[in-house]
Amino acid sequence: MNALAARRRHPAAIALLLLVGLLVTGAAYAALAPKQASAATATADQVEHGKKLFLANCASCHGIGAVGTDEGPALPGVGAASVDFQMGTGRMPMTAPGVQVGTKKVKFSQDEIAAVAAYIASLAPGPAIPDGEFTDGSKGDPAKGGELFRVNCAMCHNAVGSGGALTRGKYAPSLRHVDGKYIYEAMVTGPQSMPVFNDTNITPDSKRDIVAYLHAIDKSENPGGLTLGSLGPVPEGLFAWVFGLGIMVGFAVWLGSKSA
Repeated sequence: MNALAARRRHPAAIALLLLVGLLVTGAAYAALAPKQASAATATADQVEHGKKLFLANCASCHGIGAVGTDEGPALPGVGAASVDFQMGTGRMPMTAPGVQVGTKKVKFSQDEIAAVAAYIASLAPGPAIPDGEFTDGSKGDPAKGGELFRVNCAMCHNAVGSGGALTRGKYAPSLRHVDGKYIYEAMVTGPQSMPVFNDTNITPDSKRDIVAYLHAIDKSENPGGLTLGSLGPVPEGLFAWVFGLGIMVGFAVWLGSKSA
């Protein structure tokens, strides 16, 4: 017993216990961490093709090697998902500087976008293009996604994803009829004023639920009649004020003309 007690008091025992604890914690995290929603790995030929496309179309703003210039930010670390989102929605290449980059007609094919994304991803680790399993809204839970959306997204994008105004001329874009892949990529990359929701904040399965909610909203009907863009009480109040007050003024004039 004395020998056992002496070993327990040995200075190396504390270090050994810490090492064992770290190993157990690391193994548990690796086993229980959320599943990554990454798509297939790029090939060397795809990366080389993407580099050529980048030099021809993007380097004038983002610099040789994507190190950034006064006209555009550095791109190492943004990941393939950011490139796929920006180019796939037509936001990039940017036609003119502005407070916020809007969507426009997509310039590149999906294969070309994937190649540029593979090149940028080869420069430094970053969020990957998600696997289709996690962007298919039909596999998600719209009810759960609605709860998550109202907690994390509705304050900017509106409760039904119709978008809304932000400060300094910026805005939260509409999420109506947007491909699930781009909704997912926006969450993991945080474009422009949007915060990043990584897999620790919102798991891939929960992101898919948000996609399911937004796609369910796209398919829903409006039994109440005119939606006024589903932008909330401000346009509804303006409509009631303008038309309601206008009708009341019209009646007042009509009654005045009758009594004259």
